Amino acid sequence: MKLRKQVTVCGGAIFCVAVFSLYLMLDRVQHDPARRQNGGNFPRSQISVLQNRIEQLEQLLEENHQIISHIKDSVMELTDTGAVSPSGHLPFRSANGSWVLPFDGRPTFLAVKPQDCQSALGSHGQADVQMLDVYSILKFDNPDGGVWKQGFEITYEADEWDNEPLQVFVVPHSHNDPGWIKTFDKYFTDQTQHILNNIVVKLPEDPRRKFIWSEISFFAKWWETADTYKQEAMRKLILGGQLEIVTGGWVMTDEANSHYFAMIDQLIEGHQWLERNIGVTPRSGWAVDPFGHSATMSYLLKKANLTSMLIQRVHYSIKKHFASTRSLEFMWRQAWDTGSKTDIFCHMMPFYSYDVPHTCGPDPKICCQFDFKRLPGGRINCPWKVPPKPVVEANVAEMANLLLDQYRKKSKLYRSKVLLVPLGDDFRYDKALEWDQQFNNYQKLFDYMNSHPELHVQAQFGTLTDYFSAVYKAKGVAQGSRPPDFPVLSGDFFAYADREDHYWTGYFTSRPFYKSLDRILESHLRGAEILYSLAVASARHVGMEGRYPISDYALLVDARQTVGLFQHHDAITGTAKENVVVDYGTRLLRSLIGLKRVIINAAHFLVMKNKDFYRFYQTEPFLETDDRRATQDSLPQRTLIELDPAGPRYLVLFNPIEQERLCVVTVLVNTVRVRVLTEDGQTLPVQLSAQWSSASQMSAEVFEATFMVRLPALGLAVFHLYDSADSPLTLRSDTLLRLSGRGTSARALDPLPVRSQQAEPQTFFISSQALTLGFSGTTGLLESIKRKDDPQEIKVQIQFMVYGTRPSKDKSGAYLFLPDGKAKPYNQKEPPVVRVVEGPLFSEVVAYYQHFQQTIRIHNVPGVDGLSIEITTAVDIRDQTNKELAMRLVTDIQSGDVFYTDLNGFQMQPRRHLMKLPLQANFYPMPSQAYIQDSNNRLTLHTAQALGVTSLESGQLEVIMDRRLMQDDNRGLGQGLKDNKKTTNRFRLLLERRSIGNMMMDSATTSFPSILSHMTNSFLNHEVLSLPVLPKRRGVPPLETFAPLKSILPCDFHLVNLRSIHSQKDPHSPSAYTALILHRLALDCGLEAQNLGFNCTTSQGQLSVSGLFRTLDLQLLQPMSLTLMHPSTPLTNDSSISLDPMEISAFKLKLR
Repeated sequence: MKLRKQVTVCGGAIFCVAVFSLYLMLDRVQHDPARRQNGGNFPRSQISVLQNRIEQLEQLLEENHQIISHIKDSVMELTDTGAVSPSGHLPFRSANGSWVLPFDGRPTFLAVKPQDCQSALGSHGQADVQMLDVYSILKFDNPDGGVWKQGFEITYEADEWDNEPLQVFVVPHSHNDPGWIKTFDKYFTDQTQHILNNIVVKLPEDPRRKFIWSEISFFAKWWETADTYKQEAMRKLILGGQLEIVTGGWVMTDEANSHYFAMIDQLIEGHQWLERNIGVTPRSGWAVDPFGHSATMSYLLKKANLTSMLIQRVHYSIKKHFASTRSLEFMWRQAWDTGSKTDIFCHMMPFYSYDVPHTCGPDPKICCQFDFKRLPGGRINCPWKVPPKPVVEANVAEMANLLLDQYRKKSKLYRSKVLLVPLGDDFRYDKALEWDQQFNNYQKLFDYMNSHPELHVQAQFGTLTDYFSAVYKAKGVAQGSRPPDFPVLSGDFFAYADREDHYWTGYFTSRPFYKSLDRILESHLRGAEILYSLAVASARHVGMEGRYPISDYALLVDARQTVGLFQHHDAITGTAKENVVVDYGTRLLRSLIGLKRVIINAAHFLVMKNKDFYRFYQTEPFLETDDRRATQDSLPQRTLIELDPAGPRYLVLFNPIEQERLCVVTVLVNTVRVRVLTEDGQTLPVQLSAQWSSASQMSAEVFEATFMVRLPALGLAVFHLYDSADSPLTLRSDTLLRLSGRGTSARALDPLPVRSQQAEPQTFFISSQALTLGFSGTTGLLESIKRKDDPQEIKVQIQFMVYGTRPSKDKSGAYLFLPDGKAKPYNQKEPPVVRVVEGPLFSEVVAYYQHFQQTIRIHNVPGVDGLSIEITTAVDIRDQTNKELAMRLVTDIQSGDVFYTDLNGFQMQPRRHLMKLPLQANFYPMPSQAYIQDSNNRLTLHTAQALGVTSLESGQLEVIMDRRLMQDDNRGLGQGLKDNKKTTNRFRLLLERRSIGNMMMDSATTSFPSILSHMTNSFLNHEVLSLPVLPKRRGVPPLETFAPLKSILPCDFHLVNLRSIHSQKDPHSPSAYTALILHRLALDCGLEAQNLGFNCTTSQGQLSVSGLFRTLDLQLLQPMSLTLMHPSTPLTNDSSISLDPMEISAFKLKLR
């Protein structure tokens, strides 16, 4: 009874406050110039004054209605918590110390159909070869195999080819890195342009000559400078089949660190260029240099309608195993595929390298004699001390037989009588002389072999597709089909070792600053593509395309090509020379600045309430960017919003994810007297905090204002910021500095209170409505997590560890991780300064160490944003020598030797920690997440940048944060890693509980995140952009929320991209068409469902595209292959499209 009385009193108090607020609002409406402007721009006659008053009344009634409903919700919230506000104001602290907020009042529901859960994927397609099993059975020993050091002796019978002659395809190629030892432009000038010029001259000399080319970034640059004669000659060679474009991506992408968004984007960029300029569609994939291979790549190539692919850098023990079982050619199937529709034919090269000594057969000493660029007198020779000699009448028989012996031995490792022999190396064929040396000498050998039927061989130059077509023909199957006796494989090929225990696992982390910048650029590119497509379609819809800056398309193209270039396997990997890294960084920053402009221009148009007031001035942007970077290697500075008592500042927030988003947003302001209102005038709770320049120094001019917002999916929302005397909803953070007593003291600057105290060793806590975190009193680092609804506290301890490198001749470098044993704990003499900040919207603990500063923050809001822990670690190891800093999570989760890492942000791959392998072999790439689990809990570490990860003990996850290495690791780079930057690594840590009776549905080969986990990753990787409206002399015209989606997207659909397609006439301007790329997420529903803060429903993969966009008409809906080269029959505009779990599909739309 007493409680009810209190609640009634409290409700009454709130009501009084509300009525008083109404009075204030009315008062403000009459004095607020911005409001007056909203009334229209008529002369102020009696009628318009009356009209304005009526509008104001309507608006106030609406606001009153909202306030009343908020009071209701707040009272409900109070009744729930049994807490009563002492002053009638909200938010406030309840007796147990937790904050009670004005409730967001919108009930949300989670309705995931059981059919949309991972178990619905049914029985998984059976692969004959499962890579996890291969790892289990192999010894990973390294006995001497004779001439083929890492293999075995190969023998054959002389009559094996009597009935079916050996068909040999020698495929000349030149591997061109778009940046490595030299920059992209320098390579082009010095070498690549000469190679491409030679193709045009030397291939037509003999129609039997063939060549393949892969990197479109170089090819497009050559095309731009070539005259029409050269262009025509090149086109003729391609269409005539003498020159084949293989893969056709912008680059030959890294497969470990790159995100599938960028892998797809660079493939589209290359394929669209080819379609526009040549009119050719690639059929075969060629990846000879990425340092390990991902199953994501095989899926994307299949979806782009390629029929076959080739890989090369695979662990030498696996190559040997596959060679001995003749499994080097297989159908590569996705682990989650229930049938065979993801199968793609894959050829694995058997030997050490893609150079000539390692491609003709098992004996490099003999093969080197058939690399005719190494003829005596040239710049390179054969390390095996037997040089090549020109083929002449006198030696042709001997040489042909010597080479044929190698061909036959190599062919014994495969299941068909067709043999692939690549002939090339890095930047080969740049001189006319080399073309003559290779092609003329080989042609003599082929002529000899082919004119001697007793040799039972047919040898010729060929392209990659010539080879694959011959295999299919020999086996009697259609292009891309599975030959009857060929194995099916699923899994991936990490980690890669090329010899001894030299594992290429260092590059999973090398140069993390740029790995992070790459992802920020990708998120901006996706956001800019979506907003630009919607803005241009909206401008067309209202007949204003002439006034919209459609020329921004050139900035999008530039950014696509920069993101594409950076996916190259020496760029995002961190394995290029220092000056090349600076060149990449400069390009990344230039494109980022361009994308921010595209976003601002689109947002400006879309939030204008009355489009007639829309004016675009190139020199006078309407909005500011959210942050700025001084140089390509500096961290961003957030934009300060200067509030002015004279009137409001407007803020536009962009939510780039496809679901409504409830989250906290922080902006920098110049005063503590800040009040934030929604577009409809509702005051929001604000938490004010200091901006800290060091552990104990705060700024007197700049403050952080944090508030909770609900943003429309893919939308823009408008907020008003006022400099106004204290609003009851603006609360100051409570800040405590925990000091070690060594002279540091807190410099409290009024008006923000700071307390300081001696650090005690016992655990201290921070909590939110969902979580309570425990921290070590001595280290200031996380110790435990307790969920509100769980009596059990889970140990989750963060430790920092340091690896050295070995003292022997082989040391860690940009590629290799060669540690000097187990990691040692990081320690410093001084105890850290620890800052604890608590408040109604967020609480955080910041620990300052010499080489890193870690911030652990929780948000006190309902939904996704409040259910995980935000971890930001600023790392600076520039004064270290041969050290690698690791962050280790130590928990009591009984994970055994199994952990899970993602491949390219697309799919999860189970991993096993193997004791038989050296420590460095157990590290894997983590582009977006890794988790460990047992029958009760799953702990996921989500990451905003690719880093190397492992689990070395049960219950552990460990991430390498940065590495500083003083020497080269003998893989051609010729430098160590000494250009470290101050880097911010960002994570979200999510602890989930398995629901009762749902004790692990994961099979040994597949695993999937929960819907909450997918959304957490989205929140982390696609941050809200805060775009302040620049003050205008003439006042700001009326603005309104832009919410593009008419219906909610099923929450297992991810909008990968909404990409404006270029016009056929001008590649730097858009056509009327847009590519919609969707990915249907696979869900593990065995983890306890939580309130996500938005309405989440699934639809068994069905989506109506015509009902998706508000105010836009859909005039075309056409399914396409992934890179938009292969169209299917257009669907009727009201059709539903359908995607299977894990499927990525592309559609061509016409919106206006």
